[in-house]
Amino acid sequence: MESGAESSVHYDRWSESNINMNVEASQSTSRRIYNRVCTGSTGIIMKSAGALAAMVVIYIIGYVTGYYVHRCPM
Repeated sequence: MESGAESSVHYDRWSESNINMNVEASQSTSRRIYNRVCTGSTGIIMKSAGALAAMVVIYIIGYVTGYYVHRCPM
């Protein structure tokens, strides 16, 4: 058996403050905006609003196209 002296080994590199544990600060700006806007309940609201806006745009394009295709000749 080995002596208990090995259990007293201390690694000083872990007690230095050169390890950055702040993940939020190390992320890019676009990633932070994505995490804030596109995840969780805010993300669900944003995706729903985006889908609704896309449907409205498609409806307007279809309405205008249908108007010009089906209008009566003069």
